[in-house]
Amino acid sequence: MRNTHPKMPSRCKSGFTPVRRSAEDGFTLVELMVVIVILGLLATIVALNVLPSGDRAREQKAKADIAIIEDGLELYKLQNISYPSTADGLTALVSAPASLTDASRYQAGGYIKKLPKDPWGREYLYASPGTHGAIDIWTLGADGKEGGEGIDADIGNWQ
Repeated sequence: MRNTHPKMPSRCKSGFTPVRRSAEDGFTLVELMVVIVILGLLATIVALNVLPSGDRAREQKAKADIAIIEDGLELYKLQNISYPSTADGLTALVSAPASLTDASRYQAGGYIKKLPKDPWGREYLYASPGTHGAIDIWTLGADGKEGGEGIDADIGNWQ
């Protein structure tokens, strides 16, 4: 049967109309390059906005961990009259130190469930008496060295 409608395009040998056949040809190299450049720009924008938030999140985690440790130390002091010594360290919050004079005062189960590691995978540092107060709890930041700025800055309970 032949198409006799004046506005309908005639069919080609393959059975497709010329309009439909051109839509199936695919994308040109220029079109693909434009899409790749746009995706690259979007990825760059996302990376620039997401990466700094990871640094802020690590800083906030360190501050939250230090606050939890400090609360555990305050409860330890309340029940045992003094903070654990620097030599006993923060492990005194999880299990009773050998230097404890009256083990009956030590809370069963400890004062925190487990000692967290800092966001960079290192142990938190502790000093009693501290240089900034009765106790100091801190982490050395991303670089693991004392001092520093930005993400390398030390984070402590005195800040």
